[in-house]
Amino acid sequence: MKSVRRMMLKGERPASCLKCFKEEDAGHRSKRQWETAKWINELGLDDILDGTGEDGTIPPRVRYIDLRLGSKCNLACVMCSPHDSSKWVKEYKGNVADTPMDAAKDSDFIFTCVGNDNDLREVTFGDNGAFKTIKKGAIYIDNTTASATIAREIYDYSKKNNFGFLDAPVSGGQAGAENGALTVMIGGDEDSFDKDKNIIDCYSKKMKLLGKAGNGQLAKMVNQICIAGLVQGLSEGINFGIKAGLNMEDVIEVISKGAAQSWQMDNRYKTMIDDKFEFGFAVDWMRKDLKIALEEAKKNNSLLPITEIVDQYYGDVQKLGGKRWDTSSLIKRLRK
Repeated sequence: MKSVRRMMLKGERPASCLKCFKEEDAGHRSKRQWETAKWINELGLDDILDGTGEDGTIPPRVRYIDLRLGSKCNLACVMCSPHDSSKWVKEYKGNVADTPMDAAKDSDFIFTCVGNDNDLREVTFGDNGAFKTIKKGAIYIDNTTASATIAREIYDYSKKNNFGFLDAPVSGGQAGAENGALTVMIGGDEDSFDKDKNIIDCYSKKMKLLGKAGNGQLAKMVNQICIAGLVQGLSEGINFGIKAGLNMEDVIEVISKGAAQSWQMDNRYKTMIDDKFEFGFAVDWMRKDLKIALEEAKKNNSLLPITEIVDQYYGDVQKLGGKRWDTSSLIKRLRK
């Protein structure tokens, strides 16, 4: 661990960390960046920095974190342990596989959750992809937010090769994943769903089969379209209230019990007021999702005028340095 951190502090790229760098270079949010919000939220950046040694060692409570996101940090980076999967197995049992192909071999159920269509093709159809070894009768469940096109492509392949497939994108963010309380939107055949629903139930608070393959992805697009407009409205409301001299915590306490209530209001109003945006789904990922929705809208002749505008607003946030900020950072552009 210390040698990895020393390399990172020198600006080098340890071999064990190349996966994260590949994700970041492609504009995606890597595992270490995803975890940053968790640890800063739970321990506080000051606590982490106070316990950080000169060689990059960090408090034992923190398994991995990217301290470059901390404005007060003078370190180049603190990297995650390359053996995190082994730690997971030690705690929860199971096996570690080096490739999707190895993981899929002899498995009855295979789950993936990656970044986008290209990532999904790589872990399924790629040289070391899961489809190299997936057995007949297995069920493949993909939790990625991707296009309906690739969902249908995978479904067609699954039918020709005698295994089941469900496109099952999720909503609920990091907190939902950690607490087993995700919402799962599912497309595919009912027999595959019936075989798999008890497993999906382990990490969901609500799941529903919404029809044929691709419908799960289409439903996730609806979800993101709704969130985009909602977060912009919440941003404008909070900013207006602050400009008007209102105590916005008191205001939210009242209006959150009425028709204005939403998950975003309940879970993000405080951090939006405090100008803190390291607590959820990243702007880069939201723009990826909105791009998928906007492209699908062209195919089915849907009008998404507000979504198009909010997508442009998220582009403004990226230009402000907010690529990794959570989606509630829309309010930031109103404070310029």
